[in-house]
Amino acid sequence: MKKWALMLFVLALSVGLVACNSDKASNEGNDSDSSKEAAIGESVDYEIVGIDPGAGLMKATGTAIDEYELTDWKLIEGSGAAMTAALKKAYDKEEPIIVTGWTPHWMFSKFDLKYLEDPKGVYGDAESIHSIARNGLQEDLPGAYQVLDQFNWTSEDMGSVMVMIEDGDSPEEAAATWVEENADQVATWTEGVNKVDGEEITIGYVAWASEIASTNVIGKVFEDLGYDVTLRQVEAGPMWTGVADGSLDAHIAGWLPATHADYYNEFEGDFEDLGANLEGTKIGLVVPAYMDVKSIEDLK
Repeated sequence: MKKWALMLFVLALSVGLVACNSDKASNEGNDSDSSKEAAIGESVDYEIVGIDPGAGLMKATGTAIDEYELTDWKLIEGSGAAMTAALKKAYDKEEPIIVTGWTPHWMFSKFDLKYLEDPKGVYGDAESIHSIARNGLQEDLPGAYQVLDQFNWTSEDMGSVMVMIEDGDSPEEAAATWVEENADQVATWTEGVNKVDGEEITIGYVAWASEIASTNVIGKVFEDLGYDVTLRQVEAGPMWTGVADGSLDAHIAGWLPATHADYYNEFEGDFEDLGANLEGTKIGLVVPAYMDVKSIEDLK
């Protein structure tokens, strides 16, 4: 009896130790996940570096913070230039950083970056950039209207202009170089359009690297056709308002259907949508590839 009792005692002790170790391992796994998430947040002070407050990307990021319950996180307002400066500073030191990003943008050519996965689909699918004209532009400036209507290029085209600017060329110099080197493509935009003698046209744009590139290129094309061109930098809201009230003739920076949806809906009927001039854009949260984080959910 003593022998059987001893065997039962040893068996019970073994089962207890296995269960205890299993619970401990499970808790350690949970602690590890929690520590990783906390470490990501603490490493960047729970900050997401954003751009100008009126951008649709900022609104989408605010929604993402709510949808993913990132209660400890804050979105830092600034500008596209400030965001890329902060990214470059962190990247050069291999420090962690999370920024609001979009494609096309020169930073993806300069740095090894990745988008955080967005399983809830807050940032939507790929978008297009549309050319938006004021009502009456076709009657007032038919040639300019036709150029805007025929303007179409690729992310690679835009990216090459952005890289030239980032490498030190002024936006005007980069645009002139691209127009000269891509004369055949430009000819498809100006096909059937006659030159003019000093007719005035004002184009609005936001201070995103992508829109600086595209607007300076189209501005150069208009200059070569004889237009007196004014390029006016504004924020997204005033850009759409300006076309709607006629103080701007056009912009070629309408990110649709999601990023600028609020402005599109607010002013619908007070402008003419000439369609996409570039397809396949993307927005979201961006981090350096060396960061050990894959999804927005990992920030929770």
